[in-house]
Amino acid sequence: MGEYVSVQFMDGTVKQYPCGTTLLEIAGEVQPLHTAPIVAAKVNNDLKDLQSRINHDCRVDFVDLTTDAGIKVYQRSLAFVMITAAQDVFPEGEVTVEHSLSKGFYCELHLGREISAEDVMKIKRRMQELIAGNIPIVRCSYPLEEAIRLFESKGRPEKVKLLKQLKRDKVSIYYCGNAYDYFYGTMAPNTSYLKVFDLTYFAPGFILRFPEKEQPDKLPAFVAQPKLARVFREAEQWAKILHCDYVATLNEHVQSGQGGDIVRIAEALHEKKIAQIADYIAEHQREARVILVAGPSSSGKTTFAQRLSIQLRVNGLRPVPISIDDYFIDRDRTPRDEAGNYDFENIEAIDLELFNQDITSLLRGEMVELPSYNFTKGEREYKGRRIRIDQDQPLIIEGIHGLNERLTEAVPREQKVKIYISALTQLSIDSHNRIPTTDTRLIRRIVRDSQFRAHDALATLKLWPAVRRGEDRNIFPFQEEADIMFNSALIYELGVLKKYAEPLLGQVQQEQPEYSEARRLLNFLEYFADIADEEVPANSILREFIGNCCFYR
Repeated sequence: MGEYVSVQFMDGTVKQYPCGTTLLEIAGEVQPLHTAPIVAAKVNNDLKDLQSRINHDCRVDFVDLTTDAGIKVYQRSLAFVMITAAQDVFPEGEVTVEHSLSKGFYCELHLGREISAEDVMKIKRRMQELIAGNIPIVRCSYPLEEAIRLFESKGRPEKVKLLKQLKRDKVSIYYCGNAYDYFYGTMAPNTSYLKVFDLTYFAPGFILRFPEKEQPDKLPAFVAQPKLARVFREAEQWAKILHCDYVATLNEHVQSGQGGDIVRIAEALHEKKIAQIADYIAEHQREARVILVAGPSSSGKTTFAQRLSIQLRVNGLRPVPISIDDYFIDRDRTPRDEAGNYDFENIEAIDLELFNQDITSLLRGEMVELPSYNFTKGEREYKGRRIRIDQDQPLIIEGIHGLNERLTEAVPREQKVKIYISALTQLSIDSHNRIPTTDTRLIRRIVRDSQFRAHDALATLKLWPAVRRGEDRNIFPFQEEADIMFNSALIYELGVLKKYAEPLLGQVQQEQPEYSEARRLLNFLEYFADIADEEVPANSILREFIGNCCFYR
């Protein structure tokens, strides 16, 4: 280690800095080159907060609020300021960060009474004071045992349990003034970075709102999502049934030999919900002729549709599946995305006229020859598959556009049942660290792509941003159009997926830009105790990702 170190930047330029220079000092130099505030940096593709020091030659890529990583830093830091403000205003209360909702975090304040809009406004005003105070957010490294004693003295049993289960020598704790907490991930340098936010009262809690990377200087419009909120509340009830709100509690169940019970109860909750959906459809079978199943990537749509079909048969119905993929237009007419690649997730990639024509003909009781799409040739073919349906044969159509009325615009709305399915994680790391639903789906997809598509984790991580863009355009805007929502998350699943995902993520090399995301997911999976595959039933939605599913043998 010399007196100076060489730092290479994204554009290839190299500069010399005194050994020990902080990333924050260097960020001040390059900030004019960025259109949004810099909040973190990748040092040799490893994400670091800006108080980190440079002690060796390296490459530094600064992370601003126009990136996924940057906006996550913003969200996490803003949540810390909100927690700090709530503790200042209501020292006798406890705030919990529950889940994502309406482009923000749904949070609850536990005061032993119902909270009011004025309570929320008091927290907001205190947040504004903290942000105006330009208070440093400081990371301190503690020996694990010392960190445990710190949270024991603060009366935070769920954090103590979690830390006791970690196999680490040291942990990082962040301070904001006199407040401190353990967080999963890096933070902004100080509170002044967090000016764009709002708190919206949303009984029985409130929503912490923040900007998106597309427009980091303004808040997106608030859109209430009451149906999605109800599903999250149901997920919370499921967690209570399982006595399993936090990761540390799940691990305790597993380590005490009760993991199998958790699996069986979680799967029974799924089966009961699917049976209820089938009962609803059977009760409305005269009008409910078309069942549309939609959801984001790796939500388990295919297995859900299979299990729903079985429950419909129990009710005396004979569902008929229709594949939207067979209605793709010819490859040379397929729309392209901004990068010039074929955009198969665009609804215009489907022959909507033919699809609606065939569906309406089937509903009139006519014989229809269904197409089959040849993905090798990129064109539709007819192979003599002719079908006619009876009154007891509802059509099941699975695909990302199922909630979009344009897909089946020729079918009267009252003849359709729209089902939205997603993995809405009901488990949290602790009361202040939620598990993003996108993380669960990404880990599912990494495992599935390796098992069944010969893709390594790097390929999946490279593709994931495009997948997310497609979901933002084609699925999430239509969530509240659903008649029924089904939560495909299983409270135990990350304990099973861990053994598959860890070696795949470990293969991502440090020279790859995706290395920081791979490291983040590996650190995240460290929290979970292993759960054996043998506990997972053959019809579980989880089998769609790990294999040996009874529907695909």
